[in-house]
Amino acid sequence: MSAIPKNAWGFLGFGLRPNRWFFVCALVCVTLAALGHQASPYLFKLIIDAVEAQNMNLVPLYVALYPATFFIIQLLYRVAALLVARVCIGGKEHLYNALSVYILNHSHGYFADRMAGSLMTKISTAANAFENYIEYVIWNYLDSAISFGSTLLFIAFVSPLAALILGVVFIILFLLNYFLSGQAQAYSKISANAQSMQSGAIVDIVSNSSIVRQFGQQASEQQAVAMVSATAKRAEYTTRFYGEKMLLVNGLVITLGFAGMMWRLVYEYSAGSVSTGSMVFVLSLLMGMAYQLLYLGSAFQSGSQQFGQLKDAIGELLAPHDIVDGSDAQLLVVTAGGVLFSDVTFAYNQSAVFNNFSCVIPAGQRLGLVGPSGAGKSTFVSLLLRQQDIAAGTICIDGQNIAKVTQESLRTAISVVPQEPTLFHRTIRENIAYGKPDATDEEVIEVAKKAQAHDFISGLPEGYNTLVGERGVKLSGGQKQRVAIARAMLKDAPILILDEATSALDSESEVEIQHALHALMAGKTVIAIAHRLSTLREMDRIVVLENGAITEDGTHDTLKDYGGTYARLWGHQAGGFLE
Repeated sequence: MSAIPKNAWGFLGFGLRPNRWFFVCALVCVTLAALGHQASPYLFKLIIDAVEAQNMNLVPLYVALYPATFFIIQLLYRVAALLVARVCIGGKEHLYNALSVYILNHSHGYFADRMAGSLMTKISTAANAFENYIEYVIWNYLDSAISFGSTLLFIAFVSPLAALILGVVFIILFLLNYFLSGQAQAYSKISANAQSMQSGAIVDIVSNSSIVRQFGQQASEQQAVAMVSATAKRAEYTTRFYGEKMLLVNGLVITLGFAGMMWRLVYEYSAGSVSTGSMVFVLSLLMGMAYQLLYLGSAFQSGSQQFGQLKDAIGELLAPHDIVDGSDAQLLVVTAGGVLFSDVTFAYNQSAVFNNFSCVIPAGQRLGLVGPSGAGKSTFVSLLLRQQDIAAGTICIDGQNIAKVTQESLRTAISVVPQEPTLFHRTIRENIAYGKPDATDEEVIEVAKKAQAHDFISGLPEGYNTLVGERGVKLSGGQKQRVAIARAMLKDAPILILDEATSALDSESEVEIQHALHALMAGKTVIAIAHRLSTLREMDRIVVLENGAITEDGTHDTLKDYGGTYARLWGHQAGGFLE
């Protein structure tokens, strides 16, 4: 898929790209229909002039032409409507797909700084703004331009001076609305951002509804929503008030201009230079044109509002990616799974985490990471997954610098069982098979058994077809953890990261699942983070991190007898474990 333009006009063109020829056909149909619609009152002129001239044999022909013309015009408009629907629906699908792909390539930090609900609102805003703007172009701007041009031409044949007055009115309206629309865009951008914050706040509360209830904070959260809602209300009211002011100004200009045109036409009619039929023809055109010119300001204001919302949305969504693959990035090829941190320097929010940090993990070694909170354990894993880029040094897997391989191939080679397992609002089977989408039912059941998950899954009403709810809310913490372990087992990547993988399990379940984890770890390079040190007793090697540096390095028995930080932590915990 080609790159998404980061400016509003380019973005609209990008949305049109898959259906651009349907858009061109719609433009042609609307142009012909608008010309026909403006020309149809000319039949009234012909009928009246024929009656006044007592040329009655032509009257039936002119009368018959009017319904035929009306039907053809309606047919063209309906065809155009179907073409526009194809353009808008297809364009929205194209944009939703492209934006989803783009935001998924943002870094971990991008999502950490933003609300999921707010991002979803901005995606919808961008796609809907595309649809609305296409509608405005077809049904407002183009139709009005054709109508105005043809009306001006027809009136010029009847009264050049009246046509001149109409032209001046249009120029004044166009310039006035052009300058006013800039402020309208600014107001609409503020309004769109306020509404996005409102949606994000509500989604955040709904996502954490259980915590809100547990802490009895319904009243305070309602107050918080009321505050952001009040801000959104004020912003939207300001936008609408400004739009109504634009309409009022337009109405004043049109009133004065049309008064001048009417005075001129009546004068020429009284002088006999304009026929009755011509007078009726021009008045019919002016009646229709008055409302189109009046709502030209509304079209400008609405279009400016959509444009402002679009710029706000794509400015947030299409922010440059923090972490990108190089133009010469290669696929990572893991032959053994050795990991090397060499003189790595990294700071988070201006606070140093690693400074010239080095660590060698031989292929197939099971490494345990221990240390107090903030020591750098999670950062170690995050850097290996390249969720952030380092400031200096290199991180290599089997001698390949991970900064020079594709991110997808890197993460495909690593299985992760996170501390807080996240599940999709899908079936248990789909969640387990996420590690291997083409897995058979037998493979899914096999890894579920190894992860000690099969029994509880079989006891559910729908078994493996049970929907787990948003973020797995229908399952307990331990159940979600087992599903996550099964998912990692099925992926079967050569490098395995266990980030507090058994933290949600009770002691007996932990003992049972250790057997499954041993089977999972066989033949793999393993990095296990744990505060419960019992999970690390059989690691080949344990590293203690403190303040971003390795302070102890050895086996469980060696470190336990060393009398350092590990021994102290073990002494605090050992009494409570099942042997």
